[in-house]
Amino acid sequence: MFLCSIFLMQSELSQKILATIAYYDVSDYPLTVFELWKYLISNQQSADSDQKNNKVVIADIIDALEAEDLKKQVETFRGYYFLPGRIDLVAQRIERDKISEEKYRIIRWVVRFLRFVPFVRMILVTGRVAMKNANRKSDLDLLICLEKGRIFTGRTLVTFTAQLLGRRRHGKKITDRICLNYFITTDSLEIEMQDLFASSEYSFTLPLFGFDYFQEFQKANSWIVKYHENYTPIETPNLKIISDNYFSKLIRRSGEKMFNFNFLEQKLKTWQTKRIASDLRTKKAGSLIVANDDSLVFLPEPQGPKVFEVFKMKMEKLGEKQ
Repeated sequence: MFLCSIFLMQSELSQKILATIAYYDVSDYPLTVFELWKYLISNQQSADSDQKNNKVVIADIIDALEAEDLKKQVETFRGYYFLPGRIDLVAQRIERDKISEEKYRIIRWVVRFLRFVPFVRMILVTGRVAMKNANRKSDLDLLICLEKGRIFTGRTLVTFTAQLLGRRRHGKKITDRICLNYFITTDSLEIEMQDLFASSEYSFTLPLFGFDYFQEFQKANSWIVKYHENYTPIETPNLKIISDNYFSKLIRRSGEKMFNFNFLEQKLKTWQTKRIASDLRTKKAGSLIVANDDSLVFLPEPQGPKVFEVFKMKMEKLGEKQ
């Protein structure tokens, strides 16, 4: 009975490892052993059961990868694990890591200015750059947290600043441009869309400004552990973070005194919501458009459903080979 239960546990872990490799294969992203452990996809049905107390450690991942059932379905090269026939992803990932570092330099330069903008409280890097999976043409995705009650004023000022810097994404100007499509407030730190794609997105996210708020953001989004059982909040600032010094605080607070008016917030709310409503992209089937006092989200073509469909097909094909 004991040996049988051990076998079942190993089998379940193997399935999770294979699912994790397959999921990130959709993004052309091979994984190291540590990343397999860190981003291991949970069995949602057992996430709230007693099994959550049986924490998987890296040694378990290594042992499972050495088992015969996974060796037939997973290949490895230079410390990365991927699906059969995908060895080319290793060189691509190494190259994209270098490209992403170059893009981080651009983002950090922009954030140095955005920290002066009134009502800005936190700036996170998301998307391909956060994963270090950006290509040359990738834009620069940011999630920006603004002071509650000033989301429309704050968004306007952030957009204006990015435009002045020549880094706002618009029209056909995409490469190395800041994508300003996700704003939340200090009162609404929990992400509305809570699925496998979002859990992955915010597992990789990196704070570049406002680490204190980022810690609260992580607490508000602890639901991520339902999808990634080894998810652990970041407790110390990273080396890329931009500090909030006396000078930046002084400029930002001075600006907040100038723009801290309810009538201005309401005027900008009316103007922006009308523009968003009249944009044809908001009428696309499956689009995620939110425009209220808590969040401003403009995702005409959310990637989550597409990624999940491809992931399902990959898992079905892998199941046929077993």
